[in-house]
Amino acid sequence: MYQLGIDIGSTTIKMVLSLSQSAQLPIVVSTAYERHNAEPATVGSKMIKKLLEGLSESEQVSVAITGSVGMGYATRLGVPFVQEVIAAAEVVKQLYPDVHTLVDIGGEDSKMIFFEPGRVPDMRMNGNCAGGTGAFIDQTATLLGIETNQINSLAEKAKNVYPIASRCGVFSKTDIQNLISRSVSKEDIAASMLNAVSIQVVSALARGTEILPKVLLCGGPFAYIPELRKHLRNAMNINSDDIIVPEHSQLVPALGTSLLSRKGQPALFDMASVRHLFDRLDGDHAQLSQSLPPLFDSENDYQRWLESKSKVKLTSVSQVANGRYFLGVDSGSTTTKIVLLDENGSLAYKDYSYNNGNSYNAFLNALERMHEALGDDVEIVAGCSTGYGEQLLKTAFRLDYGIVETMAHFTAARAMMPEVSFVLDIGGQDMKAIFVENGSIRRIEINEACSSGCGSFIMTFAKQLGYEVSDFAHLATLAKHPYDLGTRCTVFMNSKVKQAMREGAKIDDIAAGFSYSVIKNCLYKVLKLQSFDQLGDHIMVQGGTFRNHSVVRALELLTGRDVQFSPIPELMGAYGCALYALRKKGGKA
Repeated sequence: MYQLGIDIGSTTIKMVLSLSQSAQLPIVVSTAYERHNAEPATVGSKMIKKLLEGLSESEQVSVAITGSVGMGYATRLGVPFVQEVIAAAEVVKQLYPDVHTLVDIGGEDSKMIFFEPGRVPDMRMNGNCAGGTGAFIDQTATLLGIETNQINSLAEKAKNVYPIASRCGVFSKTDIQNLISRSVSKEDIAASMLNAVSIQVVSALARGTEILPKVLLCGGPFAYIPELRKHLRNAMNINSDDIIVPEHSQLVPALGTSLLSRKGQPALFDMASVRHLFDRLDGDHAQLSQSLPPLFDSENDYQRWLESKSKVKLTSVSQVANGRYFLGVDSGSTTTKIVLLDENGSLAYKDYSYNNGNSYNAFLNALERMHEALGDDVEIVAGCSTGYGEQLLKTAFRLDYGIVETMAHFTAARAMMPEVSFVLDIGGQDMKAIFVENGSIRRIEINEACSSGCGSFIMTFAKQLGYEVSDFAHLATLAKHPYDLGTRCTVFMNSKVKQAMREGAKIDDIAAGFSYSVIKNCLYKVLKLQSFDQLGDHIMVQGGTFRNHSVVRALELLTGRDVQFSPIPELMGAYGCALYALRKKGGKA
């Protein structure tokens, strides 16, 4: 009889079809491994049909499911669910009896199992923290501007290893950006990250227990990043001869699930039925426990809404000629934005770029692009800076002025909406809320350590799910059943997203859920609003996050108020600086 084990994890689906014959060891007939991009049912349906190609329709198959997202699917499909550490332990029991320790690293979890003769295996898993997992490796690749599959080749060429905090993605990002700003090579950073992952796995899971050989390594990161095996071996102080890496190490839980699929009360299917196992789940929203109202009723509704957002105007110069111009620069922690205005306050030039850890070079390169586009005869009368690199750029480039970010954003908002009562700026890692009364700032609120209501919050999950941020944002506008993800930190949100996928939420449901979550975090966790009346009736939003129109619409639905945004929301800090420089020099704006 054939045995099919399906492992539905947080980022991938793995399948193993095996064949058991009496007392002989099982034979692996075929395997499959793919990222599901938050669409397990759709991807799983295609995978299973391809996996079973060429096999007789009448053959019997026993099926079982494992994985962090697998339990909900097992229930809905009516097949047994196998806990993944149990599945991995079964592989060791049947195929590798001399193994004393198993280490498994997945997309968002890690496991360690200790085997002792005559005793129940000691099984340990990571908790809510995703440090020491594949997601941590993916995040580092994103920071370095590379694909995850380049990590190994870079780490092979490393000359130094630096300390990186792998326990938390927030702290590690700070460490990695610090290394980038110090011009540490990508090779050294890649190796340092793999070393940090290895230390985290050992310290978090072994917790003082001696790691005895032989050690079996499994999971996608070990399968595709050989350098990770080397760093883990060093962290465990184990010889290379004592390490076992199975041929299909990324499929070990799926293989174990296939071996266990015949035990207890197996779910038996003929081959024809198995081929269509996932099909009946398509479009099934009946299991969604927590859904929110759609952001828009249709694409036409979305387009009509966009047309209504025309109150905020920005005049642009049709052709830049010799004359007096005023420069504003917003040097943030991850990006640099510049805006050039003429004497009338009209936009002459704009630029947006990533810092890559070096604010000075980012601004210098932006100026070079500006002069290439406009020529060297353009006279810059005055310049003003704000943001993370305000003092550095003001001093290094002898800019005339520097102002705090809140004043820059307030100045920009007032110029475009004189009656503004509330300004909300959400950037990549920070948030600023400005309450305005009678044309003056009455109160300012900013976020502290948590970045769950910021742009990087959405960007990180979009990348993890395999989408560009712009595509992820558009999907949110079309969602029919937005999933309520709540107001949780990035680490805990991982488990909420898994729950959504277990219940069959589509990628657009999850994307829209993130848009709601960002705003709920802002309103209830950061601002702690008691009444939306505090916002007034003239709300302006700005910051790169609000290029995502689904976030703007979520704010409108949750507050019941009309919200306006400028044509350049991500550049409003730089625009405010340019206006400040213009007014200080007696301009007309």
